[in-house]
Amino acid sequence: MSGLVLLIPVALGLGLAGLAAFFWAIRTRQFEDLDGAALRILIDDDKPAPASGSSPPPIED
Repeated sequence: MSGLVLLIPVALGLGLAGLAAFFWAIRTRQFEDLDGAALRILIDDDKPAPASGSSPPPIED
């Protein structure tokens, strides 16, 4: 029974912290562009590979 005296306030505090984080995310518009991040992963930002004739010099020991 004495454990509940500690666990109930901890559970209520965690619930309120989660609710506060959810409202913060809504207020700062974290959920506005859900498709943008999914599409940005598909965009290739890498530079094209060098031409096949211009290879780097071999490494000498």
